[in-house]
Amino acid sequence: MPRNSFILRRPFPYVYRRTALFIILLNFCIFGLQFVYPELYRYVFVYSVMSPKAVEHYHMYWQFISYMFMHGSFQHVFFNMLALLVFGFRLEKAIGSREFLLFYLLCGALSGFFSFLVYKYTGQMSVRLLGASGAVYAILFAYAVFFPRSVFFIWGIIPVPAPILVLIYALIELGSHFFGRGTNVAHMTHLFGFFAAWLYFVIRMGIHPVKIWKDTYKR
Repeated sequence: MPRNSFILRRPFPYVYRRTALFIILLNFCIFGLQFVYPELYRYVFVYSVMSPKAVEHYHMYWQFISYMFMHGSFQHVFFNMLALLVFGFRLEKAIGSREFLLFYLLCGALSGFFSFLVYKYTGQMSVRLLGASGAVYAILFAYAVFFPRSVFFIWGIIPVPAPILVLIYALIELGSHFFGRGTNVAHMTHLFGFFAAWLYFVIRMGIHPVKIWKDTYKR
């Protein structure tokens, strides 16, 4: 996958430092803080989740990063980190730890930013956004681009290629966003994770994901 000398596409020297593992451990440590130092955790929580009102009126722009490291339940953090374990380790080995970290943080931040814009212009200023799902969905998208022939088995039976899995998740999130009722899941942020990853590939890496998938399966 070619890269040129354009500054936005200048590659990092390759290093592998198990950054995905560090991110997983950090998320669990932050979540566990509530059981060890509950007062401190409540303080951190209030200033770390992404609140459109706080960003708009109090300029708490760091929340576009910090919201990724806050989770509402053990199930929430467990499944996000499990997905990062499944997809992130192999992706990090492929692109190197520095590229992986930039990709994870930037796509997560963009997912939060795009969500903020939607919340702002739809009058949902009291919403609180938290969780690594936007960044994790971006990781899933990137995995499907770098390993398009990888196959996952739904219920251990039905083989699904990685690009088709991305499409299935996108359709599920679209349907859940427009037709789901009574949930606190930010389906829109998940979709923005896919969109942020697509932007990253096109702008940073000069790669067109759909072309990669077409070329892979027309052979």
